[in-house]
Amino acid sequence: MTFPFYRGDRSAAPGGSPVELPASRRRDLARPEHYQADSGLSAAVNVALLLGQPLLLTGEPGTGKTQLAYSLAWELGFGAPLKFETKSTSNARDLFYTYDALGRFRAPEAAAADPLRYITYNALGLALLRANEEAKVAHLLPPGFDHGGRRRSVVLIDEIDKAPRDFPNDILNEIEEMYFRIPDLDNERVESDPAMQPVVVISSNSEKDLPEAFLRRCVYYHLPFPTRDRLREIVVGRLGDMAASGTPLLEGALDVFFELRRVTHNLRKRPSTAELLGWLLALRETGNGQNPFAGSPETVLLTLSVLVKDSQDLEKAQKAVEQWFRSRSR
Repeated sequence: MTFPFYRGDRSAAPGGSPVELPASRRRDLARPEHYQADSGLSAAVNVALLLGQPLLLTGEPGTGKTQLAYSLAWELGFGAPLKFETKSTSNARDLFYTYDALGRFRAPEAAAADPLRYITYNALGLALLRANEEAKVAHLLPPGFDHGGRRRSVVLIDEIDKAPRDFPNDILNEIEEMYFRIPDLDNERVESDPAMQPVVVISSNSEKDLPEAFLRRCVYYHLPFPTRDRLREIVVGRLGDMAASGTPLLEGALDVFFELRRVTHNLRKRPSTAELLGWLLALRETGNGQNPFAGSPETVLLTLSVLVKDSQDLEKAQKAVEQWFRSRSR
């Protein structure tokens, strides 16, 4: 089996025509209208909406925590969610805005006189501003800021467990009462119009425990890893006819996927749903129309790097795949 684009053998002629690569399918896989929530997740979302509380999601990486926010925003008609990517250096203010104090200090006197030039609103800060009529918050908007009219937003606080320990505690009141203050602008208080309160989704990979006071303010749901039947539904919903239910390609991929997830193989990072979807795309495009699970393991082995992201895991996975093919040929 050979790949159609790059051979690595210096065979391309100098000055030759550029190779036409296929359009990326990753965006199609993440389209919010293709997301399928299980009944427990749907119930948790509706309870959070009913109570006006943040929804806290945990689960393995790649199980759809982040994509739930995009699906929710799409289904509610709120547009794309406002995303805050939590980092190990994040502090509570960063969720609402950042202020370039150094830039103001270095600016000419005339430019430094306007503090609004140096403020950038972030996910929840943007949502709270846009929950108000523009006229009400006009004095807080930087030059060129597009308010776009009063509206509700979905805010995604992604991977909150990456933040320092104090981060969740430092945003307790703001998350519960939907407001924030701006010390750099005379301690102005920005709060949501109750009718336009943002919908907050928080994801965590459970790398560290979250404070109890924070948990009390959230509706909680743990996304279990999908069963085989459930995963088949997800794949068919995302890829459609490309991986129709019951096809040899899909069933063979599910066999190997769940084989690699077995505890006995002791992979440091077991493959996720998101990686399975990408793997199926790779198998289909490199299999030359053939079922890669019906013959030799070459195609499957050459595409394992989509599923396995650790050198030690890759060695274990290759052995597991070879063993799987041998067991099928008996």
